[in-house]
Amino acid sequence: MIVIVIIGVVYTLALSKIKAPEELTAQKPTLLTLKSYLLQFMQKAQQVSLVCDDTCKRCTLYRDGKRISDIEPFLDSSVELYRYDFFLGAVALPKKENCFSFSIDRDGVSDQVFILYKGKAYDYTNYFQKPKMYDSLDGIIAAKEQLQEVLQ
Repeated sequence: MIVIVIIGVVYTLALSKIKAPEELTAQKPTLLTLKSYLLQFMQKAQQVSLVCDDTCKRCTLYRDGKRISDIEPFLDSSVELYRYDFFLGAVALPKKENCFSFSIDRDGVSDQVFILYKGKAYDYTNYFQKPKMYDSLDGIIAAKEQLQEVLQ
C-alpha cells in the first residue's frame, strides 16, 4: 500500500512539471528570460530558434529548422544586435531579412550577442550564464574591459 502511495505521489509530481507545447507558447518571453524560454522547447533537438519577421509583428519558434508555433511578439523594430570585438568593442550586426533572430543549441549555448532595446542592453555573451541587463551598451563594454584587465 505504501509503495502505491509513493508511486502515485511521484507520478503526480512528474505530470505537474510537464507542460504541453500550447502552455509553453502561451507564456510570453522577455529579453531576460529568452534563453530559458527557448530551452523549454529543446526536447532532443539540436537547436531552437526564435525568428521575428522584418517588422517584428510576428515571431515564430523553430526546432531544428522546423516551425513549432507562432508566439506573441514582444519586441518592435527598434531592437539592435551587436557582437563584441576585443579591439573594436561593440560592433553592430546588420539586419537581414528579419527584425530579430536568436538561437540556442542543446548545450545551452546561445548566439553571442548584445541586444539593445528600449534603452536597456542585454549581454548574451556568457555561454552558460543567464543574460545580464545593463543601463546602456557602454555599461556592457565597461564590464567586458574590466574583465579583460582582470584576466591580463
